[in-house]
Amino acid sequence: MNYFINSKSSIYLTKIVCCILFLLSFQDGKAQNISGKIHGKIVNQSGTPLSNVTIQIKEFSLGTSSDNNGEFMVKAPIGEITLSASYVGYKTVNKTITVNSNKISEVNLILTNTSENLNEILIEAHLDKEKVPTVSRSATKSKISLMNTPAPVVVVGGYLLDQQANNTIQQSIRNISGVTQAGNNYNIGDNLVIRGLGANYAYDGMYGGGSLGNTFNPVRSQTNIERIEVLKGPSAGLYGMGAAGGVINLIEKKPLDIEQYSIETRFGKWGHYRVMVDLTGPISEKLSYRFVSASEVEEGYRDVSSERFENYGSLKYETDKHQFILSSAYIEDAVQIDPTGNPVRLISTSLLGNPEDGGYNWENLVNDTGLDSSGNFSGVQLTDEQRQILANSLTNTDGYEPFDIGDATLVSPLATPNKGKEFRVKLRHEWKPSETVNITNQVLYRNYSSDYVRQTGALNYSYYQQSGIIHNDTRSPLIIDDVIYPYAARRQEYRIVDAQEKMFQYFGDFQKTWGKGNALRGEHLLSINYENRNIDYSQHSTWDADDSRATNPVPYILDIRNPNWGSGSIWDYDPILRSQYEKTVQGYGVGFQEVIYYDKLTARVGGAYLGTQQDYRNLYDDGQLVDFNDAGFAYNLGLNYRAMDQLSLFGNYSVGRTVYSVTSSLDGDDRPDSESLSIDLGMRFKTKDNSLLASLVFFQTATTNLQYANDDYEDDPAASNFNIDVPQYFYDQENRTRGVELDVNYAVNNFLSFNTNATFQDPKTIEGEDVITEQSKGIPKTYARFWGQYKFLLGKQKNPLSFNLGTSYESKRTIDGYSLVDAHVNSYVLFDGALAYGIGKNWDLRLNIENIFNTRYYVKAMFAGALPGETRNLQLTAKYKF
Repeated sequence: MNYFINSKSSIYLTKIVCCILFLLSFQDGKAQNISGKIHGKIVNQSGTPLSNVTIQIKEFSLGTSSDNNGEFMVKAPIGEITLSASYVGYKTVNKTITVNSNKISEVNLILTNTSENLNEILIEAHLDKEKVPTVSRSATKSKISLMNTPAPVVVVGGYLLDQQANNTIQQSIRNISGVTQAGNNYNIGDNLVIRGLGANYAYDGMYGGGSLGNTFNPVRSQTNIERIEVLKGPSAGLYGMGAAGGVINLIEKKPLDIEQYSIETRFGKWGHYRVMVDLTGPISEKLSYRFVSASEVEEGYRDVSSERFENYGSLKYETDKHQFILSSAYIEDAVQIDPTGNPVRLISTSLLGNPEDGGYNWENLVNDTGLDSSGNFSGVQLTDEQRQILANSLTNTDGYEPFDIGDATLVSPLATPNKGKEFRVKLRHEWKPSETVNITNQVLYRNYSSDYVRQTGALNYSYYQQSGIIHNDTRSPLIIDDVIYPYAARRQEYRIVDAQEKMFQYFGDFQKTWGKGNALRGEHLLSINYENRNIDYSQHSTWDADDSRATNPVPYILDIRNPNWGSGSIWDYDPILRSQYEKTVQGYGVGFQEVIYYDKLTARVGGAYLGTQQDYRNLYDDGQLVDFNDAGFAYNLGLNYRAMDQLSLFGNYSVGRTVYSVTSSLDGDDRPDSESLSIDLGMRFKTKDNSLLASLVFFQTATTNLQYANDDYEDDPAASNFNIDVPQYFYDQENRTRGVELDVNYAVNNFLSFNTNATFQDPKTIEGEDVITEQSKGIPKTYARFWGQYKFLLGKQKNPLSFNLGTSYESKRTIDGYSLVDAHVNSYVLFDGALAYGIGKNWDLRLNIENIFNTRYYVKAMFAGALPGETRNLQLTAKYKF
């Protein structure tokens, strides 16, 4: 494995180096026409140097920013140019200078305050306030202040992602209320939920990959992400086929009109290392580029390895009325799948007493006394000695909590990582034919493939009742030659999956503003979308000896504490084809939205007609074509009242459509689309200088009219309860979450800032009038997170030193699978920290410490198990900017 990782990493690093050399040589060629340089220094009225002042050459898309000493150096064309210096809280200065060939021109600029009392003027020029995000495009597709947005939206700034050294979106959700890990899955890819319900993923509003349940799903990296915007609840067709929970919109890095280059390396525990380059700048007056590439390898905690290679490239061409952005991404990754984590020992706890009062004593582990039609015992009969051995193996938490196997893993060497390849290319064109009209057209092509081998679980049947029988056949402790193996895992299945999704998507947004300068004004938005997804899927399976289909069975796991494994390749065990299908999904929509501004009110009214057609052909079974066609309306109503500049109140009512089984198989039942409904009442508060933005939202979000079986229906004529005169299915099941969300971003001053969020929710499943699940599987009712930063200047050079401290709390979560009733994961509290130091204008060093106190916890409740969170981990990041 180490050889595999090291050899592939060498290839990846070689690719990165070649790309860097190519781009730098391209930059050198470009520089032949820009042979002059300007050097200067920026100070305020008091002579204090100002850092991060934006310096631009107005006639050309060239520029840079000042360093901690207020100094800057920028390449410039020969001749007369206008140099512009701008900085928040100060008046912009423009100065005309003449640049000579092969000579450095010197210029010094003094910036004056726009107001002596302006709160945004920095206390220390070397320490900048964190920029609290105050605007978003996700709710209305137009740039709008969050204080005026009549919808629940949370924005995470890039500075938080950098401080926390996040690599994936799963790590970044700590900054967002209402978003957490899903439960009841096999830990494949990103399994995130918003308010306990399904989530859509998007890159700049375009399709970011779906989730085929427990089959294929990418892990989304943060390498090319500038910020994250989460729109909660149905989106009324703004983003195509939608999920009930909302949209996680990942805003990608864009080409800049100033030169900005950086190289970053990261080293951590468990063989983790990463290298990244980020290069951007102008090519000409109207054309700029960006190139981001990264390679990452980690042997992983508990040997759950991962590796990833990423390339992102984009070009921006801009004129007075047009902007074109052509972007592409190519990603290869191999992420090992831990489908079980620590398993829950399968015990029908309702048959036994309280284990703390002797409920697990061997005398209580009685055999089943029922007889079959031949007069034999229905269940496997354990001897008294075997029952005693079994009882001695049990702890008081077995059947209720995951069985802790320490730092070991139940990932078999016969399993292979989820090897994904993703290629996507997107063209975005914004056209502004007049001051009031803006037309945006986007097209996306995406190709994602995935293949892997995984186990379905490690099932330790300890004392289990199935179909009313205790120790029913293979659902009993493993006994070989009269020897009981109380920690054995049986009924294993290995699945070999090969899947591919190809998709094309088009979005057209036609926007017109009206009433500019009037008390009553607004925006019309007409949206048109079309998408086509083609999915090819196949699955082979092999089993242990408990399954009669296994011609060459894999060995039982005799002890999950120290597992034994089969040797060779999974293909040595004669797997057979179990599933194969082709599927095409087409979606279309036409929507209209009106945003109206009047005095202190902002109203949003939108509606969309959405349709889907699904063609599914089962190649494994009968090859018949199943054809579904559904269409209907979605809409939203929102009102925001800005009572004062610092306070706003909003309400939102939205109804959406959630397409049934978009990426997975169809069973021939042409069920209607489920609908989604969200009701939100919220308030936002900010300070005058935008250093604080807080929101509090009360919500009810649900997926409605879901299908479930009618217990009174029976189509077997030989059955005593034969009845086909009643409906086979009902369609009034509802997954509903009610709760409260709090989000706070606060840059207290130049030295102190923090982000905190909390969610209090009650996720349930309801059928008709009955609550059938009091707490949705794997979803916590309460979770809260905090991340703070304190920084000051150190040494004669006044280099910034910063300290970060974070904490996370998550309440108890339930575990589903195999009739588990009381199984759960306990609540936990984690503490993280970081120490960062900037050296001069080029170097930034950061040490991140995760799980400071080495707390034992579970990050995800899965199917009949739970995924252990990492023990204490240290990561060192070095970033060089030039």
